[in-house]
Amino acid sequence: MATGDLALGQERAATPTSKRVVNDFSINVATVNGSGSQSANSVLLKAIFGMGIPVSGKNLFPSNIAGLPTWYTIRASKDGYVARKRTSEFLIALNADTAKQDALDLPPGGVAIYEENLNLKQYRDDIVCYPVPFDKITAAICPEAKLRKLVKNMVYVGVAAQLLSIELEVIQDGLRKQFAKKLKVFDLNFGAVKAGVDFAAEKLVKLDPFVLERMNQTAGKIVIDGNAACGMGAVFAGVTVVAWYPITPSTSLIEATTDLLKKLRITPEGKATFAVVQAEDELAAIGMVLGAGWAGARAMTSTSGPGISLMGEFAGLGYYAEIPGVIFDVQRTGPSTGMPTRTSQADLLSTAFLSHGDTKHILLLPGSVRECYDFGYAAFDLAERFQTPVFVLTDLDLGMNNWMSDPFPYPDKPLDRGKVLNAEDLDRLGGFARYKDVDGDAIGWRTLPGTPHAKAAYFTRGSGHNETGGYTEKPGEYQVVMDRLTRKFENARKSVPAPVVYRDGKSKIGMICFGSTDFALRESLDQIRKEYGKEVDYLRIRAYPFAHEIHDFVASHERVYVVEQNRDAQLASLLKLDLPADQAVKLRSILHFNGLPVDARTITEEFATREGL
Repeated sequence: MATGDLALGQERAATPTSKRVVNDFSINVATVNGSGSQSANSVLLKAIFGMGIPVSGKNLFPSNIAGLPTWYTIRASKDGYVARKRTSEFLIALNADTAKQDALDLPPGGVAIYEENLNLKQYRDDIVCYPVPFDKITAAICPEAKLRKLVKNMVYVGVAAQLLSIELEVIQDGLRKQFAKKLKVFDLNFGAVKAGVDFAAEKLVKLDPFVLERMNQTAGKIVIDGNAACGMGAVFAGVTVVAWYPITPSTSLIEATTDLLKKLRITPEGKATFAVVQAEDELAAIGMVLGAGWAGARAMTSTSGPGISLMGEFAGLGYYAEIPGVIFDVQRTGPSTGMPTRTSQADLLSTAFLSHGDTKHILLLPGSVRECYDFGYAAFDLAERFQTPVFVLTDLDLGMNNWMSDPFPYPDKPLDRGKVLNAEDLDRLGGFARYKDVDGDAIGWRTLPGTPHAKAAYFTRGSGHNETGGYTEKPGEYQVVMDRLTRKFENARKSVPAPVVYRDGKSKIGMICFGSTDFALRESLDQIRKEYGKEVDYLRIRAYPFAHEIHDFVASHERVYVVEQNRDAQLASLLKLDLPADQAVKLRSILHFNGLPVDARTITEEFATREGL
């Protein structure tokens, strides 16, 4: 049941500006950072999700603790699109400092709910305005002044619910789950929602076309952020050592991992079988990861661009000494501190070659929360199989925002610990050379510290070494090891996640992207087909080194647009290094780097301009 219809007299007075817009618009909630709006926005998003409507939420927040503007956009899409829309049609304005501009940013026919004293109607005569005395409503239901700014947020949930026909029962169920052990808190919050509903039903005449109606598109699905999904994958992969230093936007990845470890890695006697260490900085964190990986533990850290920069020297040690470890990089904007709470895909080049000298790293590039989980798991297998640091690159948009997903499957394959010799193996072999390629796969055998055998020991060197681990500066011996590392990296092409081809028909034009850009690009391809009648093929890259299918895709098209969220065309640059010269010239770039998640319309317009459509 809906929250209730408008009063009969109000219904007759309503004159909608256009035909109904059902389950296909975006809501922009503009508040002040630190005002407690996050809970209310989550309730609103999950209520829409609970009505079976595909939905996504994006939090645009400042990097200070409190006081600056923050926006939260909720997109409802009957067609299942979850990328950010360039504009939102429905505004909830509670920040006096941004209210005027937020109203001016609405498209004609848009809607504004706002604190009545803001008087937004004076700025626009082509939008529907709903002034609401939020402060008065809140004061009437909440006697404690300190709680009013929190309760006010739930009032706007109620007003929006009434105007958009969000089912009140779904909101009630969501709040009851959220405050299951806090009945008084539930009563206060639901009372605020109901106050908003009652005010809107009694005082507001619905004049806008936007409405939400129940669908059946979210049954069996979950809502989760990418950081939590990465942490879940790591835990199921058997991580036992976590070393980290706090940095936005990766901190919640460690928090999610730690929470799971505390639930799943405690003995019946109450003893933890894991270690989570907050290091003094990112350099120390990756050092701990490599130390644990060398000792045989599955170890990880999580960081963002500035931390990646600090990790360069140890990353080179892990590559050259061939030590496994997993590093999650939740990318944000740079250079330097940049904009810590804005999203980007600008760590690709720096991470691929992180460290000095000749260094190449395996990168996994998840494009959904499901792949955050899958790749969070697979990274540990790859790190131990190839005996090297493996980097998982997500971004703030994918990592910190909520996404719909099918539930994650329980792993059904044994862990791949790679080429490890035990005492029985050494008895049979009589010894081994740590850095010698004896199987033709460019991966040497290793032993773990504590292996009870006289032949198990070897030197682990970050300086020049030969196949046995002995120190060397002989040109030939050094080059043998470096050539083998190159072959090992080349062999990884066949083991990393293969690219996904969504469309590979008869089009002469192709598009390539990676990571969270996928959501906007797939929507853009639909726009291009509907608006210009043009089919475009599409491949999404999921790892580096690049699989040979990527070469084949480029070779089969006359021109290929590489869409990415950075200024310097980093994916295109990596591809040009990898492709033959006659194929590299086919690449063109569509770039987006203002800190906001890329939207489909931006891609469509740039493509149309470049193609002369």
